[in-house]
Amino acid sequence: MKPDLKEWQIDFSGVLLGHGTSVAVSDVEGLGAAELRTQDVLNPADDGAFPGVDLYSPRTVRIEAGIRAAGDPATALDKLAEIEAVAADTAIRRTAGALAQLRLRWPGRATKVLFGRIRRAEAVSTSQVIHGWIPLDLEFTALDPRMHDDEISSVILPLDISHSGGGFKAPVVAPITTGIATPETRPGWLINEGDTGAWPSIRITGPVANPRIVHVETGRVLNLDITLGTGERIDIETRPGTRWVLRNGSGNAAPALSGASRLDLFQIPPGRSEIRWTASDYTNTTRLTVSWRSAWIAL
Repeated sequence: MKPDLKEWQIDFSGVLLGHGTSVAVSDVEGLGAAELRTQDVLNPADDGAFPGVDLYSPRTVRIEAGIRAAGDPATALDKLAEIEAVAADTAIRRTAGALAQLRLRWPGRATKVLFGRIRRAEAVSTSQVIHGWIPLDLEFTALDPRMHDDEISSVILPLDISHSGGGFKAPVVAPITTGIATPETRPGWLINEGDTGAWPSIRITGPVANPRIVHVETGRVLNLDITLGTGERIDIETRPGTRWVLRNGSGNAAPALSGASRLDLFQIPPGRSEIRWTASDYTNTTRLTVSWRSAWIAL
């Protein structure tokens, strides 16, 4: 269970640093906008260059800190061992795609979280350990440079018939799609409280056939040519570096996506927006679950 953070505290993959802890933090670098990765091309026949696409690089957060346990070198060394242990965690370090978390809370801000890897966690010097003081050099690389909300938001949606004008027309012919009819009561509102696009995680539970998910404001769609039985599910992950479509947690279902289904463009923009979905379902039990974290460019 992740601890609640107070102002000026940092959760370094499970170890609390900063205000009110035994690890004093003197400086933190890398919390502004991430460094740009430019693709400008030099003009071969004239001065200057052609501007290319500017992308953000991974964010590197450097923390200058020190363990303080006045007159108690054993306690100071125990804390150092705790920090070194989270940095050496084999469940993350030796698993491709596994990510550690760096959580921060600054005054006037809610707790933000970064996902990445610990790249450095070492004692700068042990010359003062006899006095219970160990200066530290800590470094965390966030592979996604966005700052994310510490809490996950989510909505669960039945099938949508709002586009049909509401109700049914006789004769009723299967398959029947059902859902919420009016915009005022439709539960498909997504709120990204940040200032940049958020990457959603999507789950479709069967029984259902040929689901189509639409983000209304952007017009982006995810179409799947697939049929799920009762108890089956599809999980879609849109985050950079972890984009996949899995059936029942293991089988690759990406070939079921249509050519217009772009996971790299399916974002939740800042503010309030709406998502809808349609499919064929005879039971009215299928559901779409959309989960996301609000995202910020900087702290």
